[in-house]
Amino acid sequence: MSRLLEEMEMELRCSEVPHVDLEINEEEPKSGILELLQILRPDWSPEQVHMKSFTEGITNRLIGCFVRPVQSTDKRLDQRPDQKPVHRPDPDSDCVLVRIFGRHTDLFVDRSREVQMVRVLQSRGCGPKIYCSYRNGISYEYLHGEPLSDRLLTQPQIYRLVAAEMAKLHSVQLKNFESEEPVLWKKMEHFLNLIQTGQSEESHNNHSQSESRFWSGPVPGLEVLRSEMVLLKSSLSQLQSPVVLCHNDLLTKNIIYNKEKGTVKFIDFEYADFNYQAFDIGNHFNEFAGVSDLDYSRYPSPGLQKDWIRAYLKNYNQETGREVTEQEVTRLYIHVCKFSLASNLFWGMWAVLQSRFSSIDFDFRSYAAARLNFYFEKRDQYLDLDPDLDQDSNLCE
Repeated sequence: MSRLLEEMEMELRCSEVPHVDLEINEEEPKSGILELLQILRPDWSPEQVHMKSFTEGITNRLIGCFVRPVQSTDKRLDQRPDQKPVHRPDPDSDCVLVRIFGRHTDLFVDRSREVQMVRVLQSRGCGPKIYCSYRNGISYEYLHGEPLSDRLLTQPQIYRLVAAEMAKLHSVQLKNFESEEPVLWKKMEHFLNLIQTGQSEESHNNHSQSESRFWSGPVPGLEVLRSEMVLLKSSLSQLQSPVVLCHNDLLTKNIIYNKEKGTVKFIDFEYADFNYQAFDIGNHFNEFAGVSDLDYSRYPSPGLQKDWIRAYLKNYNQETGREVTEQEVTRLYIHVCKFSLASNLFWGMWAVLQSRFSSIDFDFRSYAAARLNFYFEKRDQYLDLDPDLDQDSNLCE
């Protein structure tokens, strides 16, 4: 066990997350969830429990559970697809979130690490309270508010809140964490090994490469993906981007906006770990393009990116009181352009794997192709940028 994990264990050993020996059926979760709620909320009557399925995620299934009067006309989890969904819980109501891990996601998500990270973030005011883990999922606090829309994401008063919250997350300190390696390259190497294993299994089962679920269509092959990872690692490691505690998956639906309080909070920390500062920011900018309706015309303009980064640095430098210079903004901006490449390659590989393992109804192969196409479109342009020179901001459009 690394020094960081040992420290995390010491810091949180007095607040262990309960584990329930229960497995919830991903396809028919209702009875399993009610069994879990008997432990977490024993005063809730099963007849009054309402469940809302949040469908935005493409890794897991997320279900919100709350109590409403029996006479409520809201539909339950077993509603027909043509019926209107359940309204969100009232702001003052208690709501329990139940996250059911996607099939085989334990191959590329370290679930014990996830629980440790959520506990650390909870203790620092950066994440929701976790109630328990169970065999194939976790349960945690519902944060009242609405997931950010694409429209809100581009409004200065909103994206500056997001920048400030990310700066808060990146400022979380643990002793000796500087000795930790960024998770990026280890994760990508692991993805490549899983892809190679899957390719070998398909070959063994007499599937030709043209019929392979991995290589069908415009997705590049294993050796191309591996060579691109080596190229990025060689180039980006020289930038000396700070290694900080990152969310690593800050898509729009993982940002909860509370309009009444004027705050944003992050959720879904399953990929949270120590990583490059510029990766987390570049990854978030890539997510402006969306998920199910991926459209890179929504990628933020250089002007928006620089204003976002300026707000981020103002909050990140808060403890030192150091003024933010335009040179500092431009330098981080170029680092972010470069690490956005790593983000697209990372999630392209991830989607290749999900196309083979996931039971979620989502076109992972098209998603992989789109992420990797944008990677190749921008690769040479971004890698040629020199962060130590005065660059024309239009270079990163």
